[in-house]
Amino acid sequence: MHPAPSVILFTVLSGLGFGFLAFLAAGLVGASGWAAFALWFIGYGLAVVGLLASAFHLGNPQRALRAFSQWRSSWLSREAWASVATLVFLAPMALSDWLGLGWPRAWGLAGAVMCLATVFTTSMIYAQLKTVPRWNHWGTPVMFQFFALAGGAILAGNRLWAAVMLVVLGALLTAHWRIGDGRFAAVGASIGSATGLGTIGTVRVFEQPHTGPNYLMREMIYIVARKHAQKLRAIAFGLAVVAPLAVVLGLPPGPLTVVLATALHLPGALAARWLFFAEAEHVVGLYYGQRGGS
Repeated sequence: MHPAPSVILFTVLSGLGFGFLAFLAAGLVGASGWAAFALWFIGYGLAVVGLLASAFHLGNPQRALRAFSQWRSSWLSREAWASVATLVFLAPMALSDWLGLGWPRAWGLAGAVMCLATVFTTSMIYAQLKTVPRWNHWGTPVMFQFFALAGGAILAGNRLWAAVMLVVLGALLTAHWRIGDGRFAAVGASIGSATGLGTIGTVRVFEQPHTGPNYLMREMIYIVARKHAQKLRAIAFGLAVVAPLAVVLGLPPGPLTVVLATALHLPGALAARWLFFAEAEHVVGLYYGQRGGS
């Protein structure tokens, strides 16, 4: 599928923001006063900027508020409600940390759970799509969660949590790529199943449905050469997992370590998310006689 920059920024930055907010809310950072204010501001800023980026992918961004009306059937709408509810719910905990009010941390723990629930709703926007086999399995929501947790742990400066989360993320990222490569064949997607004509014989493309590119072809079909995908996977894995893990374990804890590890992890996360979209094959490609990722 077409890897739109707005959606890549939305999923990466909002996930990083909510992951960091989860660590702050759970009290795993240990900051107070203006230091706490600055950290909460960063968490809120990443989450909000990510959410705002998603509006630029809408056909008419002025109608973004309508996304809230379809919560019964749309994971996008549920994600919108979960995001707002979580940010509002965490505000008292942020105020308590900033002003030293000493409010019960149980409130923050509940907020941390809400942060992860918000990331889950974001992941389900994609994991629910049976028309995109690469996304439609358990690995998609789990990978989203651990990207959020790994990035949040790095920003929190928590050496142990960051190391553990990065190792798990590396394993999940590898598994997600391996599972995804075989998903199209595993679900039995073919031009026969895509057109509904497979039951009456072998189906093949006689002629393209359109004489020129259309919206479906621009948005749902994106071809990335396999050799380029493998190189990008290596880059994404190295930056998102290996490099920040080496920094976290090899340098003494402190702000400079946090900045360096984040500066390495973020481009890796963006590269991995670009591949998440670019390698995804929509079954509509079968109808047009085209397959992405070839």
